[in-house]
Amino acid sequence: MEQNENTEPKNKSRLLLIVALFLVLAGINALLFYMNNQKGKQNEQLTAEVKAKDVRLEEQIKQYETLKADFERQSQEVQAMGLANDSLEARIATINSDLLKLRSFRKGSFSLAEQARFRNRATNLEQQLRKKDEEIAQLKADNEVLYTETTTLKERQNKLTDTISTIARTNQELSEKVAVASRLQADNIRVNVINARNKEKDDDDNEFKAKRVEKIKVTFNLARNDVSPKETKQIMMRLVEPDGSALYNLSTGGGTFMIDGSEAFYTAKQDIVYDNTRQPVQFVYAKGAAYKTGLHTVELYEGGVMIGKSTFTLK
Repeated sequence: MEQNENTEPKNKSRLLLIVALFLVLAGINALLFYMNNQKGKQNEQLTAEVKAKDVRLEEQIKQYETLKADFERQSQEVQAMGLANDSLEARIATINSDLLKLRSFRKGSFSLAEQARFRNRATNLEQQLRKKDEEIAQLKADNEVLYTETTTLKERQNKLTDTISTIARTNQELSEKVAVASRLQADNIRVNVINARNKEKDDDDNEFKAKRVEKIKVTFNLARNDVSPKETKQIMMRLVEPDGSALYNLSTGGGTFMIDGSEAFYTAKQDIVYDNTRQPVQFVYAKGAAYKTGLHTVELYEGGVMIGKSTFTLK
């Protein structure tokens, strides 16, 4: 009976120990559960913060990429207008540097201070962008006005040039007409011959014996011309032999002159002060050798233009 009484307290102590251990284990499990729960919440919070940081970072990067594209657009517009864009290129370089820094934050922390700093810089850049857009818009408007004014001036200039060209063409035509109208004309051309005894012979048919000819005398009048100026005129005479060659001798006053752009020989020349009075002109030419028989031609020129022509025959 005594043995049963001793066993019963032991059993009670063991039961109490088991209950105590159970309570301790339950407490530990509860503590561990609580700690794990708190750690999970912290991890979730950290994960949420990282995601928020990543979102803000990517938004900031996207904002800077947009700013870069806008400043590059402005640079192209300014350059297209032929203006210097150094300040815009400097801003683009600054944005590129900021973008490199922002992208580096993908591998590290993006602190609140850095976020604020880049946010403020972006705000400042956006203000500069808007201001520059306004300047460019004003420049385009000014250029449009200037283009319109320049186009109007060019149209006026073209019209003035056309008018001047028309006037010049008209003046040229008038000058040509005046030049034609002012040409002299040799009237009453007569050819006589002078023999060795200095006796002059004329013939209505302009036919003479070659062996009796010592000199050829050509006379004519300069016809009236109210258009031609009263000034010194140089008259050339060409005495063309039957074979088509002009008599020419430097020692007797011969030389060369231009006819329609080609060089030709003249037999004799003299300067006459034209006075519009039908004044007479005379040429006397001595060949100094026997004259050829056949049809001879007398051509008279002034200013490279023929003003009269006649023929005579030596038999």
